Amino acid sequence: MQIKLIIAALCASLLLSACGASANGGAVGAVENYVNALAAKDKTTLIANSCANWEDAALLELDSFAIVDVSVADLSCKQSGADGDLALVDCAGRFDMSYNGEPQSLDLSNRTYEVVNQSGDWLVCGVR
Repeated sequence: MQIKLIIAALCASLLLSACGASANGGAVGAVENYVNALAAKDKTTLIANSCANWEDAALLELDSFAIVDVSVADLSCKQSGADGDLALVDCAGRFDMSYNGEPQSLDLSNRTYEVVNQSGDWLVCGVR
């Protein structure tokens, strides 16, 4: 009986830590989760890492990948500064895409992500 209780407590602890992943990973973790969610076409994770004002734009980005195969290559992000309440995060790496067998890539270093802390959760809230 004690073993079952310990296993249940461990599972609950893992679930709770997963829910706060962007908070623990800070602004950089939120951006990495956001980028990986785009490539995985994971709407739930994408929205979970977006502020309310950015959700529509995030969904438009997701829709733009609807008919292509997408993967993330060489992703590396770092906080590059701040602008008021925003943390600014720059990434290196790229989206590798394929449409009808034609490869394309999109360089991630051309964007700076704007990330806000809302109630302890870091959320992507724009790009520059």
